[in-house]
Amino acid sequence: MKKILVLSDIHGNFPALAAVAGFLDPAGFDLIVNAGDSTVYAPFANQVLDWLRRHQVISILGNTDRKVIRLLRGKTFKKPSRPDKRVMYDHTAQTLTAANSRFLRTMKKKTILEMDGLRLGIYHGSPARTNEFLFADTPDTRFRELARSTDCEIIITGHSHTPYCKRIDSVLFINPGSVGRMFDGDPRASCAVIETGTRQVHHLRLAYDVEAVVREIERQDLPPLYRRMYRLGRKLN
Repeated sequence: MKKILVLSDIHGNFPALAAVAGFLDPAGFDLIVNAGDSTVYAPFANQVLDWLRRHQVISILGNTDRKVIRLLRGKTFKKPSRPDKRVMYDHTAQTLTAANSRFLRTMKKKTILEMDGLRLGIYHGSPARTNEFLFADTPDTRFRELARSTDCEIIITGHSHTPYCKRIDSVLFINPGSVGRMFDGDPRASCAVIETGTRQVHHLRLAYDVEAVVREIERQDLPPLYRRMYRLGRKLN
């Protein structure tokens, strides 16, 4: 039996990622996967990407990551249009090290892995669309359509910041929630652990030093709205 640590939507929040790593020793896992949105919003993108590289995490791109890559290439984007959001993208692109800029550009939009006789598909939104939001209460008919579109036994997604595990026919859908930016009023980091032999999934919520994020947002003179968001564990813009 293999153990897989499942991460997603870290959003530049290294204190949250460090709390996960402190509670769940990365060395105790056969594989660590990350379903995207590693950057933007919390101001620790370099520390997050350094950690992902150091631990050889299988990471894919999320929507925020793709927009940062556009900025790195000298391009722009239309959405989000709000200044308090765009400044967080600009800040990330401007502060990334050369090594992490290169690393971000090597990530793919999806990946398929085989482990312990299982095929795992890792997507940001869904196997059909990178920006599709899947929730626990998304109709089973939609999950069944997505299951039929792949030959994977396990499908891992992020993007909705909502942890769930759904068994649809012979396919297991897993969203670990967001490590770095939960929206449900609970600021704690969210992640999941898969045991391949039994296909058991364990979701965890772990406390982290939210005030370390708040202090760094203030120190770097980033929009104060984000200090409140991280303290509340809610999306306010």
